[in-house]
Amino acid sequence: MIHQEGVEIWVASSQIASSVFTLGTASVLPFYTLMVLAPKAELTKKSMESSIPYLVLGLLYAYLLYLSWTPDTIRLMFASKYWLPELSGIAKMFSNEMTLASAWIHLLAVDLFAARFSTMDWRTKSRLDIRFLYACFFVPSESFLTSSPKL
Repeated sequence: MIHQEGVEIWVASSQIASSVFTLGTASVLPFYTLMVLAPKAELTKKSMESSIPYLVLGLLYAYLLYLSWTPDTIRLMFASKYWLPELSGIAKMFSNEMTLASAWIHLLAVDLFAARFSTMDWRTKSRLDIRFLYACFFVPSESFLTSSPKL
């Protein structure tokens, strides 16, 4: 049977994870709005040059990571005898809302970085493909890889 204190802690953790998830998601929307609606505007350029969104997302990520870290985290991540990640351990970790929210914040930061990189690159090449920004929002790492310069 779960004690009342355990329920309160779980509710508080769930509320924190949910709040940070919403805050993180909402915090990137102004940047995407600028990149899509006004990609060549000076305000967009200045916002893309700012490190503030990455600091905010980084702090949110670190906070959630701190809250989700348990003594079993390393054991769950590297359960094999070769210290390689195993899917079952990672699945157990992601069953925790706090861990899932921290992963979401991490993806938002990577996603925004990829979109920022592409927007700044497009500004110098005077070509813009809005479809890429939409792709960044849904699949950041794949979008970033497809935009990398051909060697």
